[in-house]
Amino acid sequence: MSAEQPNNPLHGVTLKALLEELVKRHGWATLAGHIPLDCFSNNPSIKSSLKFLRKTPWARTKVETFYLKDHRRMARNRQRKAQRTRTRVRAERFDGNEG
Repeated sequence: MSAEQPNNPLHGVTLKALLEELVKRHGWATLAGHIPLDCFSNNPSIKSSLKFLRKTPWARTKVETFYLKDHRRMARNRQRKAQRTRTRVRAERFDGNEG
């Protein structure tokens, strides 16, 4: 990370990469449900959505905010899953059921 933006979680993430990841993870229909933009619900494509989002700062902010919330949610889920796994392994060792 550069010194200019050390705390910016979007630093280095292009709008195209961000949008492609959201579409891959959620699909256009779900994305349109969370962020009601015409470019997501009416004949959606990466190209047309990028064109709209680059011209419309308020819409881009909505998409970036959704992306950040989604990433935080995924990180929390990974932490919870890891914690459950550690707890299960400890319980198995305690019960003598290693394996």
